Amino acid sequence: MPLDPERALQKALINHLRADAGLTALLISPAAIHDQPPEEIGWPHLLIGRSESRFVPADGSAMEHILTLTVRSRFGGTEEAKAINAAVRAALTEPDLALEGGRIVSLRVTYQDVFRAADWTTTLGVSRVRVVTDKD
Repeated sequence: MPLDPERALQKALINHLRADAGLTALLISPAAIHDQPPEEIGWPHLLIGRSESRFVPADGSAMEHILTLTVRSRFGGTEEAKAINAAVRAALTEPDLALEGGRIVSLRVTYQDVFRAADWTTTLGVSRVRVVTDKD
């Protein structure tokens, strides 16, 4: 049974980011890209967070997805989070993502931000990604 578009996209995105040498070189390990991180996680790491999906009104089978990726760093400044945000943007510029049961029509990073968390120890880097998918 094929995956629904949201799960297929998340699986493809995680696999693509884990395969990107420029990004994984900056993270604690290539597997430090998670939907739900393990309890004992190293720093820095990247989380796949909020995900919104809606049908594209002009076409009944196309879907627009807005995903939020968050890097969490304890480097002691914003430099590491900024570098990882840049690596995420580079990894998602014209990517060749294999999507089970569909295809990527459009993918781009639309927003990035870096800021300190409330604990003043953790720096967060947020990337919003807009993806349009369609069925094969």
